[in-house]
Amino acid sequence: MKTQDWQALSELTRGRPIVVERVRLIAQSVAIEGAFELPRLAQLAAEDQVFVAAFVRSHGSIKEMEQVFGVSYPTIKARLNRIAASLEFVEIAPDPAPDPAPDPGRAQVLKRLARGEITADQAVAELEGR
Repeated sequence: MKTQDWQALSELTRGRPIVVERVRLIAQSVAIEGAFELPRLAQLAAEDQVFVAAFVRSHGSIKEMEQVFGVSYPTIKARLNRIAASLEFVEIAPDPAPDPAPDPGRAQVLKRLARGEITADQAVAELEGR
């Protein structure tokens, strides 16, 4: 699917959930049918996908993002927070063993982060006691 096609699909769906029912692997000439949910990043609005791609290309530099988009630091942070809140927190590797005496405050902060009630920066600040 070309970028223009993807943007047209994003405009057509307007953020509503969609299910992909057929996937074709071009190199192997194989088609798979079923019900496939799009990855969360692919479910973002086209302009948010562009924003995330720019953020990754800038290596997370908010200063560079300010220059690229011609907006202020708070505007970039607000957009990042909005996009982050719409994404599910994915745990890369589960803890091999739970802490012997888990800190209930830490657990609450992580739960609030997972629910999108606070940003990652706010969670770090709370965990570090700032």
